[in-house]
Amino acid sequence: MTIDLNHARDFVYQHGVLWERALFGHLFEDRPLEVVQRALLAYKNRDNGFGNAMEHDARCPDSHPLALEFLLTVLTRTAIEPGNLLDGTAHWVEMNQAEDGSLRNPAAFLDYPHAPWWNGGGQTMPDSIVGNFMTLGKATPGLIASTRAWVERNVTLETIRANGWLFMSYHAYDYFFADDDFPEVEQYREAVIANILRLTANAPENQRHTFFNFAPTPYSPVALAADQDLIETCLHTLETSQQEDGGWHDQHGLAQWYPWVTIGNLLALRAYGRLDAI
Repeated sequence: MTIDLNHARDFVYQHGVLWERALFGHLFEDRPLEVVQRALLAYKNRDNGFGNAMEHDARCPDSHPLALEFLLTVLTRTAIEPGNLLDGTAHWVEMNQAEDGSLRNPAAFLDYPHAPWWNGGGQTMPDSIVGNFMTLGKATPGLIASTRAWVERNVTLETIRANGWLFMSYHAYDYFFADDDFPEVEQYREAVIANILRLTANAPENQRHTFFNFAPTPYSPVALAADQDLIETCLHTLETSQQEDGGWHDQHGLAQWYPWVTIGNLLALRAYGRLDAI
């Protein structure tokens, strides 16, 4: 199938927020990375944390873990350089980490519009955030130690294997593929990969794009472990699910996520040789 990249560009420029438009321009039109970095910097607060609806489903302006978690996902998924964007942010995480290693949220988190699945008060799990900090070379020794202790208490081979939602595999994936020194880490990585592949094989069509969050290139560990037929099935879904408006939908039908999902799907199609230049 032929992907209409110009139509996808128009969709992102019409519906995306500033950082999404700037990101598309950098990734697919060779526009300056500096514009992306400046746009993302607008979500950073004086305390060096992030808020201000960086994550579309939580609109609290105060710094909170969910906003930072999504920012780090954007940086690692697209492999763009953060520049000075994360200066001081590891310290913010340390200051907002409880004694058990979990993360605290601001008291005002629930006072602002948020999706109902965040009614519990926001993200408290540190594994993805600190794992991505490690990947980016930004984690402090204190963060590494406290988060490893949290993971040892809360993430086991059994909990990894029991995960039933492909999207949620990101917690274990982001952490265990970053902490090379975790005891018997290869066992955990094997369990993460097996869980991702099992869930992908059984995923409904509208969730298959999530596979490429964990297999962004054909040479990534998850892709190398996957059956080629499974990869082809997921690629075929991307190739045949571009909407008439030029974008791709997320699995929940939430329009605020369509531009980001569109960018991610285009990156996957390009990485696997299924996308012509714009």
